[in-house]
Amino acid sequence: MYWFENLKMVNKQIILKFSNCIIFKLDNLQIKIIMKQIVMFSFALVMTLGSLSCNAQTTKKEDKPNASAKVEAYYFHFTSRCVTCKTVEAEAKESIAALYGDKVSFQSVNLDEASSKALAEKLKVSGQTLLIVKGDTKINITNEGFMYARSNPEKLRSVIKEKVDELLK
Repeated sequence: MYWFENLKMVNKQIILKFSNCIIFKLDNLQIKIIMKQIVMFSFALVMTLGSLSCNAQTTKKEDKPNASAKVEAYYFHFTSRCVTCKTVEAEAKESIAALYGDKVSFQSVNLDEASSKALAEKLKVSGQTLLIVKGDTKINITNEGFMYARSNPEKLRSVIKEKVDELLK
């Protein structure tokens, strides 16, 4: 016998019986209070998980470009990657090579490797990030990379071109 077969509503009260013993009795007010607590807990849980689930960088630009510095593109990632993560790297690398050849370098950086820690700290990166860097200027195109790499690679290429061209001026 399932527990919900012993759950009955009698005179606006919910009664749970188990082996003919009343386990608990709840009236409408108690039910509303419990439901409100469940909703508030669920909301808090969703907000907490939502804030922890995305650790991509959000900084768009910092400082002014340095005229003598070379433009470099970095894709920071972890060892374990999904199809989209791998596609962002492949599309960005291919786009930069096709558009700029040797003028702009592309480097894929695994954040799980000890050798990448210094670069990640220097650029203030802690998660999966697609950056275009010239001197002290950083342009973060992570959101665009994940948005367009699989669904619209041409759009990602145009975003890369627009951002890199700004730094090459």
